[in-house]
Amino acid sequence: MVTLVLGGSGSGKSAIAESLLEEIKDVEVKYYLATMQVYDEDAQRKVNRHRELRRGKGFRTIEQPRDILQALDQMDPSRLGESAVLLECMSNLAANEMFGKDVRPADEVVRNIVQGIRILRNRVRHLIIVSNNVFEDGVRYDPATTAYMDALGKINCALASESDEVTEVVAGIPVILKKERGKK
Repeated sequence: MVTLVLGGSGSGKSAIAESLLEEIKDVEVKYYLATMQVYDEDAQRKVNRHRELRRGKGFRTIEQPRDILQALDQMDPSRLGESAVLLECMSNLAANEMFGKDVRPADEVVRNIVQGIRILRNRVRHLIIVSNNVFEDGVRYDPATTAYMDALGKINCALASESDEVTEVVAGIPVILKKERGKK
């Protein structure tokens, strides 16, 4: 089962996604794939805050800012099909992939990330993906930022199309946008 949790910055989407992961009972192990690339003190504070919020919840954290499929190498292959994964956050992953050592074309980033998520989805029992909404502020950005936002928008659309559930978080309130019949 795949659940996509979308929301703006500070909307509470991470807390909602973590609560969804906590509620899953039919798995042996729960992984938290953290994609934040730490470049400065502000980013480190955010990572520390998220680690503190996860403390004691039984998640196994894997720091994977790029190449999300490499996280599979850090998971127990004998229990992979009986696992749940929370990927936090697609926005960071897309930025890290697009603006890593070299700037990569948006279409390549979209293709690689969507393909990687499909592979991950087929190997685990539950996959919860957190992502930011884009293009909601009406501001015009420089070409590189606009290309990134366009790529993230395409990734979000592809993931939403293939997800069993899509939830948008607004001011800490989850609003279910899609729930496939017969799915939990």
